[in-house]
Amino acid sequence: MKQMLLLFLLVSVNVFSQKEKTITSGNSKLHYKTFGSGQPILIINGGPGMNCEGFSYIADEISKFGYQTIIYDQRGTGKSTVEKIDSEHITMDLMVQDMENLRKYLNIEKWTILGHSFGGMLAAYYTSKHPDAVEKIIFSSSGGINMNFTRYAQKRIADNLTKIQKDSVDFYAAKINNGDNSLKTRKLRAKYLANAYVFDKTKAPIIAERLIQANFDINSIVFQNLINTNFDCSDKFKNFKKPVLILQGENDIISIETAQEIKTAFPNSELITIKNCSHYGWLDAKDVYFNAVKRFLKS
Repeated sequence: MKQMLLLFLLVSVNVFSQKEKTITSGNSKLHYKTFGSGQPILIINGGPGMNCEGFSYIADEISKFGYQTIIYDQRGTGKSTVEKIDSEHITMDLMVQDMENLRKYLNIEKWTILGHSFGGMLAAYYTSKHPDAVEKIIFSSSGGINMNFTRYAQKRIADNLTKIQKDSVDFYAAKINNGDNSLKTRKLRAKYLANAYVFDKTKAPIIAERLIQANFDINSIVFQNLINTNFDCSDKFKNFKKPVLILQGENDIISIETAQEIKTAFPNSELITIKNCSHYGWLDAKDVYFNAVKRFLKS
């Protein structure tokens, strides 16, 4: 299967973590961090195959609104370990169970979930399994509630690149596919590819730095699991009445149509589209993004 790390990247910023711990979750070790205090918000980063460290900045910012924010390394990434990285130990169901084990360990009755990109897909799947544990949901540039985004994501990535950038991405991607997995080649591919994910191209180096950290084995395993299980939560939320916020950049590699599919699936949902914004609202439109999150949480 081709590498599917299309839209699920993070941004790394050094911030102070109030609490950090690793717990046992089934056949894995799950590492998490918390920031601030108050009602709990679980923040699920993108990927799959990326650690949570890039979301420390978002967790810290949202905690300032008066909430306890929680980030964690999805199984097999960062400081979360599994016995073996394979299709037996890494599945969507096991990732949902990790989330539920973390909720119970922290003695949380209900939490708000913010899922970015692939994290939005995981948030939807978790909610379909444990709706009573969810107070509110924020979908941030989410891959959606089904696999429809895979039909167009590659084209939208290409459309967000200049011809030189696209040709360079294709050149270095071909080298990687032919066995050249050197840091130099991965960095050069990331340098050009990162431009597809931000409207403000001066922010591209931030994304490029994270792109080279992806675990493509985990990425492929999770995507294959999504395909094998015909991932589709479209009809799972007719009775879910809790508030849902959908944040979507107009220039994102994820289309407005995917955001509208989410809105249709959740009866009590609001869709906010952000102008001059691609996949990272907090980079391209920081004030709009965080003001929308704050208003939704306080409402």
